[in-house]
Amino acid sequence: MHPRFYRLIEAHQRIDRALRDEQRRRRPDPFRLTQLKTLKLRVKDLMHRFARRSAHA
Repeated sequence: MHPRFYRLIEAHQRIDRALRDEQRRRRPDPFRLTQLKTLKLRVKDLMHRFARRSAHA
């Protein structure tokens, strides 16, 4: 597995964990939830782009 792709997977997992932790709080911060969801989608898009480029190369 390519090191960059592996780092993206790790980042996605860290963001997902932070998102779940925030959702479990008694009073989750809606701004933080939106921020984490946006970041998670951005990393997921990068993972897909990287996978597509690797498949075509």
